[in-house]
Amino acid sequence: MAGAGALVPPAAAAPPPAQPVGALLVQLRSLYQKAEEATEAYNATAEKLKKQRAKVDKLDEDLAETRIALTASRDAAGRLAREQYRGTASPLSPYVTFLLSGDPQQALVQSHEWRRAAGRRAVTVDRLTAGEKRSAALASEARDALNVQQTLAATQKQQRDTVQKRLSEVERLLSSLDGAQLAELRRLEAGQADDAQRRFLASARLTGSRTPSAAGAKAIDFAYQQLGKPYVWGSEGPESFDCSGLTSQAWAHAGDAIPRTSQEQWASLPRVPLSDLRPGDLVLYFEGATHVALYIGNGLVIQAPRTGDRVKISPVAGNPLLGAVRPDAGAPPLASYAPPGD
Repeated sequence: MAGAGALVPPAAAAPPPAQPVGALLVQLRSLYQKAEEATEAYNATAEKLKKQRAKVDKLDEDLAETRIALTASRDAAGRLAREQYRGTASPLSPYVTFLLSGDPQQALVQSHEWRRAAGRRAVTVDRLTAGEKRSAALASEARDALNVQQTLAATQKQQRDTVQKRLSEVERLLSSLDGAQLAELRRLEAGQADDAQRRFLASARLTGSRTPSAAGAKAIDFAYQQLGKPYVWGSEGPESFDCSGLTSQAWAHAGDAIPRTSQEQWASLPRVPLSDLRPGDLVLYFEGATHVALYIGNGLVIQAPRTGDRVKISPVAGNPLLGAVRPDAGAPPLASYAPPGD
């Protein structure tokens, strides 16, 4: 029997009640979606930061050039001041000089030279004044741009931490499951994706066989070459990709630059109905457009799915569909087309 004040070891914590695999799948999908939302927010800030750094660099270059020109203008103004001090510039008006001169012709020549000198002084002073104003304005703009850059960098760091936190939550959930639960989880997930695909195809929303444009075919060819590469959040190749990194790079290699993130792709590219999908179109998922894949035809997409997975071919309706966009809207389809995998 333990004496008074003796330390009693705490009772072992009871294991958490087992959850149905269906509930685990809902929880896991929610965590994956939150991680992808955080990733796309990070990607958007990264793009803004890239543009802001380029703006700061350009302002710094302009400011350096302006300061060099300003120094030259100050030197020119100094030379003119020294000339006037030495008396090479007349303090008298041309009319008075003409009256006092014993040689009217020479007075006219001198008057002309003095007018030219006065004109040079005026131009130099104007250039100097304008240069000082431009230099001050550029310096202020450069400081403001640098402040924006530093704010974006801080935001990006916070978003990176959020992504890592979300991924840690996924890892904790997965590590809490045993082998049987994981296997059942994967079977249930695959079964639900197949059911969603069957319902989508049975709805006749996707009809007919279409061919991509020439650029779309190039985008698809690029995507096929990435099959098997790992998903890494924030990555846009060449060794790994996240979802929008894959689609943006596919179309960049096709010759059409499109926005980096799935939200920007959904917001800015021309939308097409799902019933009119053609290979090369981008398919967006979830209400917030937080996931994107490249349509390759026959009800299939190539996607970089999520952390722990690899670039692969998947059913188009494997995730909740939002809609589709066409980066090359207006481009004619090819007369015939065979996907690289055929």
